[in-house]
Amino acid sequence: MIVVPVKEGENIERAIKKFKRKFDKTGVVKELRRRQQFEKPSELKREKMMHAIYVQKMHAKDEI
Repeated sequence: MIVVPVKEGENIERAIKKFKRKFDKTGVVKELRRRQQFEKPSELKREKMMHAIYVQKMHAKDEI
């Protein structure tokens, strides 16, 4: 459970922003969307490999 303590005189909008930030960090919505559709293990492996290649190219580009 996410708890956001609100101090005396603190703006409610600021407390809502804190709550939203904490909620986003938990990754609940992201996980829910990921689980809505089944992905084959081979697709996950391919996506992971493509991301690794992309990151490697970016690091090589920065070193030049």
